[in-house]
Amino acid sequence: MTSHQHSRDSKSSTSAHIPRGEQPPPPKRSDTVAAIDCGTNSIRLLIGYIEDGQWVDIVRTMNIVRLGQGVDRTGMLAQEAIDRTVEQACDYAQLCRQHDVQKLRFVATSATRDAGNRDEFFAGIRAATGVEPEVISGAEEATLSFYGATGSVADIVYPALVIDIGGGSTEFVVGYRTATGVEVDCAHSFNMGSVRVTEMFPGINAEGEEKNAAIAAASRWVSDLVKQADQICDFSRVRSVIGTAGTITTIAAHALELSEYDSEAIHGSIHLLSDMGQSCQFMMVESPSVKANLGYMPAGREDVIAGGAIVWHEILTRVKLSSPSLTAVTVSDRDILDGVAHSLVTRA
Repeated sequence: MTSHQHSRDSKSSTSAHIPRGEQPPPPKRSDTVAAIDCGTNSIRLLIGYIEDGQWVDIVRTMNIVRLGQGVDRTGMLAQEAIDRTVEQACDYAQLCRQHDVQKLRFVATSATRDAGNRDEFFAGIRAATGVEPEVISGAEEATLSFYGATGSVADIVYPALVIDIGGGSTEFVVGYRTATGVEVDCAHSFNMGSVRVTEMFPGINAEGEEKNAAIAAASRWVSDLVKQADQICDFSRVRSVIGTAGTITTIAAHALELSEYDSEAIHGSIHLLSDMGQSCQFMMVESPSVKANLGYMPAGREDVIAGGAIVWHEILTRVKLSSPSLTAVTVSDRDILDGVAHSLVTRA
């Protein structure tokens, strides 16, 4: 199985040995919920509950499974990708049983929306988890991303633009937070993400002139889509930009000069556009082998982060052009996964 990253199990009760003088772990709760977000590149699990109006993590973990492997070319999910993802879902289901999860929601996004054989994948997920997987629309994905990204970040000035760069798609959401949730003013999803861009322009992982030409071509293609996003959502009116999901948080780790992934340092961090742009350039030009050795780089992301960095760089360039008063962006380590989990708490 691929790398296990960004994991926290703060209330594990699986150990049978309790050292003398320590209290046993707290009893299992009856209000624990879990969300699984299955994207193009990764599958993630969040288990937790609400206490005194605040979300409490029990488990938060991620694995790279590359479900969207080749789907742009074939229109089908590769069998080995289905097998990897279902195997990981089995492991997540076991964690849910260990923590006595009462409600579980499994959502799938870009790669599954595009696949002709998703029913086969869904059958495996049903068998692994016991729940019906959902393919959420791009609009719902955007709304959940906005809710998750802004929920625990302070000092956001609204209207805010949330950018969620995934493996297969990128969500642009302009909205507000209200006393009862969020009010989305504009939400749009484009089929551009780290895996999709890498598979369309594989030369970005080459060397020399081939790399330079591929980066230039990919940047032009992405820039045209970002321009459309600006025309749809009007970046000139936004007062804050929040970036979320693995591409952006990994680039933020570089901008912060971290030696390993540190969620607390990344979440809510503020970056000048120029600094973030330099970190995008690093991810675009360095080889996958160099990036694989970075302490904060999840195994399986090093070969697609250049594609994601191109998307993020072009978005920042467009934001600077459309809203010159914006000089910095905020990075959130909370995203659609948190939005899905909270939807279970608020559902009747």
